Amino acid sequence: MLTVDYARLGVRAGDRLLDLGCGGGRHAYEAMRRGADVVALDADDAELKEVAVLMAAVRAEASSGAGAPVNGDALRLPFPDGAFDHVIAAEVLEHIPADTSAMAELARVLRPGGTMAVTVPRWFPELVNWALSDEYHSNEGGHVRIYRHSALVSRLEATGLRYRGQGFAHGLHAPYWWLKCLVGVRRDDHPLVQAYHRLLVWDITDRPLVTRAAEAALNPIIGKSLVVYLEKPDAD
Repeated sequence: MLTVDYARLGVRAGDRLLDLGCGGGRHAYEAMRRGADVVALDADDAELKEVAVLMAAVRAEASSGAGAPVNGDALRLPFPDGAFDHVIAAEVLEHIPADTSAMAELARVLRPGGTMAVTVPRWFPELVNWALSDEYHSNEGGHVRIYRHSALVSRLEATGLRYRGQGFAHGLHAPYWWLKCLVGVRRDDHPLVQAYHRLLVWDITDRPLVTRAAEAALNPIIGKSLVVYLEKPDAD
């Protein structure tokens, strides 16, 4: 379930890409399949162990790029200036209190002429979640803010990046989270939650035309994720 459009990001074989806050590694794996050399960085050692196993499997299944999991802190990235051709930060910044410091680090490690994709929960769907449930965000490591598009872009541009455009993703997922917040975010056993989850699994695994069409129609309206594309201007 990818949030980032790799064509818009311009990922090519041999490019070096940082996936910040990689989580389970979904964006890292796709970049590897496209031939990129990927660094998947996260603060969770346990999750990185699983990412390492899957990276090895991706590398073995086809001629693909290299992959390296790295434990690190978004506020102090262990890389030199301009180390990467592309950076992805998917659903990360909303968890970081010092988000502008993390943005500055992302801009620092991106080379001049490189591109970046930043995704965060979209303002309106996220606002509904917060209104329906305190438990959704009031927990350790949870979301600490809701971004408006203009605020996110202005903070990223303040690091010297140039805004290139936006996208929206996961329109089918916003109502699912509204439902979970309504009945209880930990109530995975609720019949309605289970039924909706089966729909999402069907969409992800089979990609039927009906759900693809529904998501395409819903993304501009209630897409759960906002994706912002940026580039770092070439040095003069």
